[in-house]
Amino acid sequence: MTTRYRVEYALKTHRRDQLIEWIKGLLAVPFVLHSQPTVTYQATGLQTAAADTYQRYAEIMRDVENLIIDHSKNILGNMICHFGDSRLGLTIYPPAVQHHERNSPGKSKLKLLVPSVGTFFTKLHIEDAFKYQDNRRFISRRRFVAPSFNDIRLILNSAQLLGLVRSSEVELVTFDGDVTLYDDGACLTADSPVIPRILRLLEQGRKVGIVTAAGYEDAPKYYGRLQGLLDAVHDSTTLTPTQKQGIIVMGGESNFLFRFDQDSDARLVYVPRDQWLLEDMRAWAEDDIKELLDLAESALRACAANLDLPAAILRKDRAVGVYPVNGAKISREQLEETVLVVQNTVERSTVGSRLPFCAFNGGNDVFVDIGDKSWGVRVCQQYFGGIDPSKTLHIGDQFLSAGANDFKARLASTTAWIASPSETVDLLDELETSVNPS
Repeated sequence: MTTRYRVEYALKTHRRDQLIEWIKGLLAVPFVLHSQPTVTYQATGLQTAAADTYQRYAEIMRDVENLIIDHSKNILGNMICHFGDSRLGLTIYPPAVQHHERNSPGKSKLKLLVPSVGTFFTKLHIEDAFKYQDNRRFISRRRFVAPSFNDIRLILNSAQLLGLVRSSEVELVTFDGDVTLYDDGACLTADSPVIPRILRLLEQGRKVGIVTAAGYEDAPKYYGRLQGLLDAVHDSTTLTPTQKQGIIVMGGESNFLFRFDQDSDARLVYVPRDQWLLEDMRAWAEDDIKELLDLAESALRACAANLDLPAAILRKDRAVGVYPVNGAKISREQLEETVLVVQNTVERSTVGSRLPFCAFNGGNDVFVDIGDKSWGVRVCQQYFGGIDPSKTLHIGDQFLSAGANDFKARLASTTAWIASPSETVDLLDELETSVNPS
């Protein structure tokens, strides 16, 4: 699946990010009122119009920022979600607003305007983020192209980084694999520009988790996908042994944990499940796991027959999927249909209400995993001593398409939505600049 499909096609199909679409609508008004499509680029009136547009965009971003602050106060007044109380499995007390009063009744104004808006773990510095991105993307100077979905997505990413840096510090960064660290279906090779950025995180004492849908049960297969990074950590003369232990791989969304091992040929060693399971995960009954996977497998077989897919079924310990055979290519529409059928089938079952799962489109296959990336990120947080969601950043590309498996990470941490490995590189550089402005 291409990056363009994952970010753009998803907007036209199953789900929209209402917050981004709402902000986009707000900015459309000053764009229409202040744009000067008939003025030549040499005219002084164009500079005046651009300045007016910039000012209005900044004011709108400031208003949105204040609405988010009010929303966070309201959540603290209405929501107490302790570990073990629900499938969310976390305490939601955003540190950026934890000193505010917790007695505001009813829904926030932002919740009324954007019903799907969730929880913010830090303050979002949206106005400052807009100014930063406008300086790079010249949003306010455009006369024919209004602020886009991608403009706002990147503004929110920058706002999130500023919130992390200004309210606390980044202690853990987790990454998706495909399209985030490397191109879809590719591997992380030694020449990847993301590798020195990840090494820099480790050198700074930060922890790194690769939270991937790839559900391998043995280390060599992960080494094959991550060889460039793992070899760089192994060969580094600047990382201390403790810092090298700061990278782990969580596979199958939340099912297989591997830690770095300097002495292993695969650079990784398997961590037994009973050493890292969250308390809520220990309650997942094996009979329920089998029942859910049986139900998902039945739905996958039905889809494969109904859509005449050139594919076979693969059953794993904690997952089941359909994949193409004989070099065939499954169309994205067939993949999305399969995801939605399986997801709907399992969600409507009793076992689907008891057990978390993730059905997702892997680019040329569809898999159903037990758990999801919110659990995977939480495991990383617990493994490194209980890192707070407000000090965790998850970077991924799948937030909208059917079964988007990075979407659930929003329940466990702050998130950044990128569209390519090059954007991941830019984001990590932006994080470094935010931490060390000089």
